[in-house]
Amino acid sequence: MSAWLVVGLGNPGPTYANTRHNVGFMVADELARRASGSFAAPRGLRAEVCETRLAASGMGGVGADAQRVVLVKPRTFMNDSGLAVGKASAFYKIAPEHIVVVHDELDLDLGQLRLKRGGGDNGHNGLKSIRAALGTGDYYRVRFGIGRPPGRQEPADYVLRPISASVRPDVEIEASRAADAVEALLSDGLADAQNRFNS
Repeated sequence: MSAWLVVGLGNPGPTYANTRHNVGFMVADELARRASGSFAAPRGLRAEVCETRLAASGMGGVGADAQRVVLVKPRTFMNDSGLAVGKASAFYKIAPEHIVVVHDELDLDLGQLRLKRGGGDNGHNGLKSIRAALGTGDYYRVRFGIGRPPGRQEPADYVLRPISASVRPDVEIEASRAADAVEALLSDGLADAQNRFNS
């Protein structure tokens, strides 16, 4: 059975660790934690990777039906995410139809998730870069709602501003739910995962 590449998008380094643009990293970290895996940075891949197996959503542990998964956190900046995704896809020989990208989504409120395959990039530079690297946008996306910035705040400033302590618990709950959604997508397929998690 072919492995899956699950990519959490974000920016590397402590400056960006607690920002809305890094919710993809948060989800990848949660999936690694569940599998008792750890990230390493192989030479030449421009990413941190964790090779592991993921159990079916909510099953706990890792049984015989667990999926082989490579979790990826690009070490490029968001706008160059495709460099890392392209290298990992080639190195692990994983085609776009077995790639899942978890990313922040301004057009969904916090507490909303949407799973889909393919579609446009909706102005998201990380997704544009991945499309350019893979030559297609036909991969799976888990869109993690972060909501629109308040007032007249610029979106670029909003996504890179640290998440406030009052909102942080809600983001962590949603990161756990997004991890559940990834597990469901891999174990049960897109339609079933959409029925359970799309909101």
